[in-house]
Amino acid sequence: MTVSRNATYLAQVPPDTIDWLDSAPTWTLVPWALGVWGALAGSLLLLLRSRWAVAAFTVSLLGLAVNQVWQLLSNMPASMRTPANMGLSAAIWIIAMALLWYAARMQARGVLR
Repeated sequence: MTVSRNATYLAQVPPDTIDWLDSAPTWTLVPWALGVWGALAGSLLLLLRSRWAVAAFTVSLLGLAVNQVWQLLSNMPASMRTPANMGLSAAIWIIAMALLWYAARMQARGVLR
């Protein structure tokens, strides 16, 4: 929503956060895309019982890690360091790791082909 400059969405976002997002290096889109699309692909592959779900969730977790490290090392505005945002990040990590763990267990059990 930030990339498409959706006015309704951006009205809720503090200006310092918009400036921070706009100043992000272009390369940060790559790990973000790997994280998001890897998770979607992993989920679909898991539904199809494909062994490739494990690889997709691994790629997703790596993309998440790179993106989160960049965010934490960048000059992230205070509005992004709230307990709610940190909780959301923790929830994303927990879900991503649980999906990878589940896919790996299903592969080990022979459920995924």
